[in-house]
Amino acid sequence: MRVLKFKVINKDRVGLLQDIFQLLTNRNINITNLEVIPDITHMEVELSGELDKQALFKELEQINAVIKCVEIELMPWEETNQRMQAVLDAISEGVLAINSQEEITTVNPIGEQVFNAGRDELIGQKISSVLSKDVPMLECLRTGQTYNHREINFTKGNKKYHYVTSGRPIRDKQNNVVGVVATIKDMTEVRRLVYSVTKPTMVTFEDIIGESEKLQSVIEMGKRVAEGTSTVLLRGESGTGKELFSRSIHMASPRRDQPFVPVNCAALPDSLLESELFGYNGGAFTGSLKSGKQGLFEFANGGTLFLDEIGEVSPHLQAKLLRVLQEGKVRRVGGQEEIPIDVRVVAATNKDLEEMVEMNDFRKDLYYRLNVIPIYLPPLRERQEDIPLLVNYFLEKMNLRFNKQVEFVSKEALEKLYYHDWPGNVRELENVIERAVNLVTGKWLVPKYIVINPSLGIAEEDGAGRTLEDMVGRIERQVITQALKNWGSIRQTAKALGVSHTTIMNKMKKHHIEHGKDY
Repeated sequence: MRVLKFKVINKDRVGLLQDIFQLLTNRNINITNLEVIPDITHMEVELSGELDKQALFKELEQINAVIKCVEIELMPWEETNQRMQAVLDAISEGVLAINSQEEITTVNPIGEQVFNAGRDELIGQKISSVLSKDVPMLECLRTGQTYNHREINFTKGNKKYHYVTSGRPIRDKQNNVVGVVATIKDMTEVRRLVYSVTKPTMVTFEDIIGESEKLQSVIEMGKRVAEGTSTVLLRGESGTGKELFSRSIHMASPRRDQPFVPVNCAALPDSLLESELFGYNGGAFTGSLKSGKQGLFEFANGGTLFLDEIGEVSPHLQAKLLRVLQEGKVRRVGGQEEIPIDVRVVAATNKDLEEMVEMNDFRKDLYYRLNVIPIYLPPLRERQEDIPLLVNYFLEKMNLRFNKQVEFVSKEALEKLYYHDWPGNVRELENVIERAVNLVTGKWLVPKYIVINPSLGIAEEDGAGRTLEDMVGRIERQVITQALKNWGSIRQTAKALGVSHTTIMNKMKKHHIEHGKDY
């Protein structure tokens, strides 16, 4: 049987459809589909082999009030479905619809990818059997309440799934809920989208200023370890550029297109740092979001998590960090489920972790987990040949910021910068140059504009920018250096200062004191 689709353009008349039906019945033509709108009747019929469609149209046009018959390719409902399918296919998120019996009625190609199943496998299935029994779509079907950006975690077979979904109820003319349509997206894709919008400008090893042998040696090491996945521990004084170095490692790694997430462990209270790192389930504590929240470990999945000031983490969080590093899984606050993650951790500290381990202030097992690849960043006083390059870089930067034209640095000014010990390292040098550019009136930077107090080793008017720890550290270095000169051996120096031999060894390493050279 041949299928013919056509529309009848007509005037409104009582009994018109009955006359059309009668003609078709007399010709033994079966009507398989019918849609009527004002003045147009759409029909799909089956023709026998001997009946000509043009002859049929002529007979229909003889009926009173019929104006014209025109063949069509699609019925109106088919056109609507095709347009809707084109829209669904163009959407970058999975789209899923269920009816009042909780059965899947619609799914788009992205939805098929999300569920790793074909449309024929999904249509007609109960949503609870495809996802889980407590998905937000079922709640929406029962209550008629919309929902936005809800997370779904479930296990199917041996695989764990993590999605974010938003849904709307479908209502009939009587306002009854007869179904739900929802968008669904893999959480990994959500993270990538968020990171692509919010990611800061990244730096590379080529952006690190300096040509000294010590710095270049560290950079070469950083480039080599960047290709791997092992944990890196950056050691160095405050202001040596540990975060800059960690960003460079990330950008030189295969994870460069994934998130880089920096966390200052000293900047947040213990309870807040825990929920930020590990996330939490809804209702885990007062004030928590009903839907819960993913942590930074989850957000950094596939990328790099930079834990700055790792020495400030409490023993409680040290234990949780150790578990994540050992098992590659994270458990949210208030939750029982363990979420697998793939995150490279780069940690940094200016503290003496070895001494903290000895004093039981830092877990030994976590120390060894973090200290897989230790990298020591040299302080500025050990790479003074980089000072001219840094000064020129900061001058260009400050000239743009303050609309100045400081182009030259006098020999005397450079000598003054060379003679300073730079306890605040590159960060302190930048502050000094910024202050100088504010003071300069011409094109030359001369000694009078470089304001430094040699007695404290900090820039005048900038004492607030130096921490007590930095100043104590500088004095500690001077005391140990002088004691080594006086007593000759490390063991005698430790006895004279009333501390252990190990403590002196760790302090020498921390302050870069070389035995037999610094005194």
